[in-house]
This record gives sequence, C-alpha cells and structure tokens, in this order.
Amino acid sequence: MGKIEPPLGTRYGTRDGAMLVHRDGLGGPAVVFLAGGGMFGLYYWNAHNLVAEFTTSVVYDRLGTGWSDEAELPRSGTQVTDDLREVLGAAGVPGPYVLVGHSLGGLYARLYAKRFPTEVAGLVLLDPTHEDIVDRLPDEQAQWLRRTSTEDMFPPEQLDAMRGAYRATFGRALADWPAEIREPLLDQGFSPEVYRRAMRESLNLPRVFGEVEAAGAEPDVPTIFVSAMGVDTFAEELLPPEARASLAESNRIKHELYGDLAAKLPRGEIRRVDDAGHSGLVWLRPDAVVQAVRDVQG
Repeated sequence: MGKIEPPLGTRYGTRDGAMLVHRDGLGGPAVVFLAGGGMFGLYYWNAHNLVAEFTTSVVYDRLGTGWSDEAELPRSGTQVTDDLREVLGAAGVPGPYVLVGHSLGGLYARLYAKRFPTEVAGLVLLDPTHEDIVDRLPDEQAQWLRRTSTEDMFPPEQLDAMRGAYRATFGRALADWPAEIREPLLDQGFSPEVYRRAMRESLNLPRVFGEVEAAGAEPDVPTIFVSAMGVDTFAEELLPPEARASLAESNRIKHELYGDLAAKLPRGEIRRVDDAGHSGLVWLRPDAVVQAVRDVQG
C-alpha cells in the first residue's frame, strides 16, 4: 500500500514535529476536539461538522498519531498540551477555546485548562478518563489503567488480530460516512505501524494523573460531563457475554464519579446517555455532544 493521504486538513509545524489540523466554520469561541487514546481527529468528523455550522470547529492529530509526525509514545501530558497550544497558534485559531475531550482526551483537556485557564472558555468531557477512577474500580480493572507495556498486554499476533477485528467494527460504525473520508481514515488508523504505535499512547497514565493533580484546582468554567452508559451495538461482538456485567458495574462507578466531580464545580453538570457506549458516543449521539457544546458556549 502506498502513502495514505489525509482526506482533510493541513499540517502545521511545531517544535517537535508537524501536526495535522482540520478547521471549519466561523465564529467563536472556537471548539477544539481532543481525541481518545490511540484515536485521532477525523474520527470526530461527524460532530465536528455539526459544530462548524455555528462556530469555528477544529480537529487535530496529536504527535505520534494519525497523520501527524511520528513521535515516541507515550508523551507526557505537559508535552501534549504544549503541542496543542503551539499548533493552535500556528494554525491561527484564536482562543479562548471550548475543549471537547473524549476519554484520554478529556484528561488532556482538563490539564490544558488548568495550565492555561485564561485560554479556555468551557469544557465538554465525553466519558473522560479521570485520575480518581483508579481508586474506585475493582483491582483487575484498576491494574489495566496502570499498565505500562503493550508487550505485556498483547503479543504481536494478538495485536494483528485485534487490528483486523476493530477495523471491521469501526467500518460498520462509520458505514454512512462519505467513502472519501471513511476509507483513508480506516486505512491510516489500522495500518500496522500506526495502530501499534497508537496502542502505546496511554501507557503512562499514572504519570499523566500526577501531572493533572499537580496542576492545581479545576478552573471556574462551564463544564459538562457526558456519561455514556450503554453498549455500542456495532461493537457488541467485541465484548464477550461474561464481560457485560463487569461493564455495567464499571459504568455505574464511572457515572457516580462524574456526578461527584460535577457537583464540586461552580458550573459543573453531568448528562447521561443510555443508548451509546464509550467508543461510539460521538458516532451514535453527535446530537448530545453538539448540545453540550452549545450549552457550554452559552
């Protein structure tokens, strides 16, 4: 297979490498999507398109992922948030921003807001990873968040099998997207090298948790937690039956945590989505994401 070109976006140079940014829409505050671990900007294309109807919307690839330059992964939270600040400046996207962070991206969004509070107008946290979840989960699941080696997790042949299974599943989830966006997105995301590298992105969670905690108090900005409590129908075959009860319990714990966190914030709120799961929240319920963005913008 030859080089896979991005279907959308422009690459902008930063100190540590060039990063792909796709920007659309007009107005402010600009909305910036921060992808989940191992994912990249154009996986959020459907919600991004809807947001771009009423304000500036930005999706981008972190270094080491997608169509941005290769980088050794995992990177620290400080590196990731510095990269984002630099590339937004290079792309000429003025702040303050509404940061929409999914999963690991939610952790990075909070760290950015703590480090650069005057540059953030609001936060939409989509099923975000949070440092306090480790203390609430059962030991086996907590250990998963503390992992530090993909080699310990999956041998190469298992990673290749996962890559094929997940590509097929993502393909079904994005079946109604334009082929000129969907196919290069899947080809790039599930190419052997990109997929293996992306699997490493979240392998320093304990360090990033520490960075977030050390960064100080949460900023006083509108913050909405969107809690995905369902099972993604397109991914059901990836979840063995015996894991369903465990997932339901994890969702309960997660939702309780988000509620506690939102209650501590001056302008915090939690919203529950029952018909989408963690991975498919943006694909299945872009309306919930867009409504949260509108409400945070005020």
